[in-house]
Amino acid sequence: MASIAKCLREAQQRLSDSETPRLDAEVLLAHVLQQTRSYLHTWPERELSQAQVETYDRLITARANGQPVAHLLGEREFWSLPLQVNASTLIPRPDTEILVETCLHLAVGASASVLDLGTGTGAIALALKSERPQWRVIAVDNAADAVALARLNAERLALEVQIKQSDWFAQLPQQKFDLIVSNPPYIAADDPHLQQGDVRFEPHSALVAAATGFADLQTIIDQGPDYLSKGGWLVLEHGWQQAERCRELFIARGFHAVESRRDYANLDRITLGRWGTDDVE
Repeated sequence: MASIAKCLREAQQRLSDSETPRLDAEVLLAHVLQQTRSYLHTWPERELSQAQVETYDRLITARANGQPVAHLLGEREFWSLPLQVNASTLIPRPDTEILVETCLHLAVGASASVLDLGTGTGAIALALKSERPQWRVIAVDNAADAVALARLNAERLALEVQIKQSDWFAQLPQQKFDLIVSNPPYIAADDPHLQQGDVRFEPHSALVAAATGFADLQTIIDQGPDYLSKGGWLVLEHGWQQAERCRELFIARGFHAVESRRDYANLDRITLGRWGTDDVE
């Protein structure tokens, strides 16, 4: 038989190539045992059943082969919301919570109309709706599988968000929003990071953009004003080296109050701007 302590020790050795071998081993074992991670440290001598050992071994093998922990669990927490995830979308990143924080602090009305472009799991739209129940939130994605997943997450969380299939604005009726937010693809096709870590198992269509990563950012910045109300905000996540160029694109398109915000690693990650006159209240 194998104790919790023994299983964790051996798993960490097998996950030596992971950036977080101890965390990975603990999260996966807690999942198998349907317990908290604190339970593992409280009862290290507890023994696993043979079925639990076999299940844990399969998960550790998959993780050692590079499979993301979120895919193995089928879930990732974002903004304290448990979201189902799968290989059809990006795994929500902690740094994207900065995007949510930024939106929540903007000067928009209590019943604002909000559009989330490229919603994936629905993470951004659902986080915003959970904090601002009166906001009217629409989320779109071009991938049918992503739309289905986002709808499932909205239903599970009982959050009323309209989720539609659309290639950015293309399938949306002409309407105005007080806030448009997006975490679009922004990685260049030749970026070496695409061959590393979890992104190897995520859809490249949700990661890679033409024009050295700027194609989708450019499209949203160019077309966004057609869907923004006067004084409305556009808030975009981008690569840490893209902030200066994004600010230039915002300004060239006619946005005001343009600025960038930093992520948890103190890198420029978000750029935002306001549409209309610079003295809109």
